[in-house]
Amino acid sequence: MINPQELRKATLAARDALSPEERRLKSEAIAETLVARPEIERSDNILLYVSFRSEVETMALLRRMLAIGKKVSLPFTHVKAKYLDAIPITDPERQLTPGYCNIPEPSPEARKIITPPETIEAIILPGSVFDLRGGRFGYGGGFYDRYVSSAPTAWRIGLAFDIQIVPEAPLQPHDELLDLIVTESRVISGQRRRLV
Repeated sequence: MINPQELRKATLAARDALSPEERRLKSEAIAETLVARPEIERSDNILLYVSFRSEVETMALLRRMLAIGKKVSLPFTHVKAKYLDAIPITDPERQLTPGYCNIPEPSPEARKIITPPETIEAIILPGSVFDLRGGRFGYGGGFYDRYVSSAPTAWRIGLAFDIQIVPEAPLQPHDELLDLIVTESRVISGQRRRLV
């Protein structure tokens, strides 16, 4: 049995080893595929993450989604209470401020409005390791696992580089499956039974 911590550590090391240029080009390819997906075309209200360290980059994707008329929310992390709120963003340059782990988060002013989870139609998630079933390891905090369960009808879409995909990750009972994982070269259909 693969040790989850070792798998996460090795996968993140491989992701960190990508050059900034490789990350940028692969992220652009992922964004192109994502915005053309019917799940995104049909969704007006989207929760997107703000990329951090070597994650698939999302700032250009955020601006693009806003430009094509999507309502985009970004997560605000309640660290001690261990949950996320989705905060609507219209102007990332003015509405983001360094937050948890120095990840850009919605400013205190922006956080006065919260998007109800049940109105979110697509949730775009980061992660450390993904598998061919739609399995996902985050970073160990469980923030997204808790959030997605509060939005059962939303599409769950992971963004990952090919080097983050393994055949089968040793998932725990609390690890939520995704509907799709988009990489620079393919789209993986997960085994989640989505509620409609």
